[in-house]
Amino acid sequence: MCGIVGAIAQRPVTEILVEGLRRLEYRGYDSAGVAVVNADNSIKRIRALGKVIELEKKLQKQPQKGLLGISHTRWATHGEPAERNAHPHLSRNRVAVVHNGIIENYEQLRESLIAKGYEFESETDTEVIVHLIESNLVNGSSLFDAVKKTISKLSGAFALGVISSEHPDVLVGARQGSPLVVGLGLGENFLASDVQALLPVTTRFIFLENGDIVNIERDKIRIEDENGNPVEREIKQSQACSLESELGEYRHYMLKEIYEQPMAVQNTLEGRLGRDSINACISGENVMQTLAKVKQVQIVACGTSYHAGLIARYWMESLTDIPCHVEVASEYRYRRQAPREDVLFVTISQSGETADTLAALEKTKKLGCLASLSICNVDESSLVRESDFSLLTVAGPEIGVASTKAFTTQLVTLQLLIGLLIQAKNDSPEKVAQLVADLKKLPALLEQSLEHDSAIEQMAEDFIEKHNALFLGRGDQYPVAMEGALKLKEISYIHAEAYPAGELKHGPLALVDSEMPIVAVAPNTVLLEKLKSNLEEVRSRGGVLYLFADKSAGIVEQDNIHLIEMDEVPEGIAPIIYTIPLQLLSYHVAVFKGTDVDKPRNLAKSVTVE
Repeated sequence: MCGIVGAIAQRPVTEILVEGLRRLEYRGYDSAGVAVVNADNSIKRIRALGKVIELEKKLQKQPQKGLLGISHTRWATHGEPAERNAHPHLSRNRVAVVHNGIIENYEQLRESLIAKGYEFESETDTEVIVHLIESNLVNGSSLFDAVKKTISKLSGAFALGVISSEHPDVLVGARQGSPLVVGLGLGENFLASDVQALLPVTTRFIFLENGDIVNIERDKIRIEDENGNPVEREIKQSQACSLESELGEYRHYMLKEIYEQPMAVQNTLEGRLGRDSINACISGENVMQTLAKVKQVQIVACGTSYHAGLIARYWMESLTDIPCHVEVASEYRYRRQAPREDVLFVTISQSGETADTLAALEKTKKLGCLASLSICNVDESSLVRESDFSLLTVAGPEIGVASTKAFTTQLVTLQLLIGLLIQAKNDSPEKVAQLVADLKKLPALLEQSLEHDSAIEQMAEDFIEKHNALFLGRGDQYPVAMEGALKLKEISYIHAEAYPAGELKHGPLALVDSEMPIVAVAPNTVLLEKLKSNLEEVRSRGGVLYLFADKSAGIVEQDNIHLIEMDEVPEGIAPIIYTIPLQLLSYHVAVFKGTDVDKPRNLAKSVTVE
């Protein structure tokens, strides 16, 4: 989603700003822009619709040499994708602002500013911020004070970067609900929404807390908290890797990341498995003592991470006596919850910056729970920092918007969590031993599942002219079907839905005909025979089936049954294995249809607004 980069230095900053935007391209956006304060203390703004390269083309024609600047990639919320709505926004040529988030009271603020004579050029909520700052920048006031006064009037979520032609030696940032970090250099300092943007220039970061406002100069910074008190935040040395990643033999990052899953899973398991037990791998103090007290688990997540939580519910309640509840974060945060005792509150997010998930965590911390635990791929994220415990995936950078290796490594860490819960309660060591044995087999089994790639590519050709698809699964394969449907709609733009196969006769059968592909996953589990009966319901009504089934399932390929036979896998890890062919199917369909696989329309990698 939207990206912010700011810099103040003793060298021209435009190249730093643009390179930072390039490194945030994977997050998704529709326009880009920069604003710099030049030697004559005037602000020069350049914006472009589309990719960062379009902005670069304009900058090649109009080079900027300013030592202070801000830049932004925008993902539209208020106002259509258009250059007039792109950031930075200006007010009377003396203040420029970039903004991530949503200002909920912008309409009232806009009306009051119009009454004061301000003219609006865009449909964005951001433009009220820059005009408010300009109106507060009275004679003798600092830019810091003008921003501070402005944010006291804003309702909603925001991360801000602000510069002024009248204060050419200051960059101001403010954070409320959206992530913002300060990068520390030698004789230069930086501001960004993500450490990835600044890795070429620094690895030392300060992560701002909610309510913080920061005054950044070349050789010093000053931070105040939400109560106006000066504070010092910890400086952290980032261990993050640069997002510079070569595609090599792969056509798209998504395909590369699908093929990286065996290694990503291996890395996530590294050092965490004993011979027949799980090593303590959750960050935090008194972990096992806390897990021993857990009576219920509440999982909250969004999108693909939500599907991982749904699968974990099946696992947890089949292996333990702990009730597990799973809910979409955007619903959970606005719903009243009945009091429950000794709840472990688990949040799942690839980026750790998902706005709804962070808000759900903040809510539950106020309501009270036994402990909060985050499952995340980014150690330095807001979600990890604000949780009591964390269990990190080791997927490495995931650039494709459609999540692949982040999902499978989330499932692995959820299995580790379940095993640790069993160990903490001194219950059923044989279950943990079986879980460990299955996980040790997983990387090799994932490699085997990738061997079906060519056959799946041929199957995908049948979907080129289709407009709808139905995905089916039973038990813990139902959320796998949900994830498969999500992947297909995300990157190929085919409408796809998932149902528990047993629900066919309660409505979805009405949709079945020869024009709607029916995709099903059929490992050899106790529900296999039930599933085969459901599939016969489809076939007898003229439906065309595309099956990923265990080779021992006894299913035979026919005119209306297209079959990929999967190797036998342990039931406990079957959902992870059967995810792979659905990812490959969606990928190949999207390639055949000619869509932008890595950057599908209207979507963003990190969803930092509601």
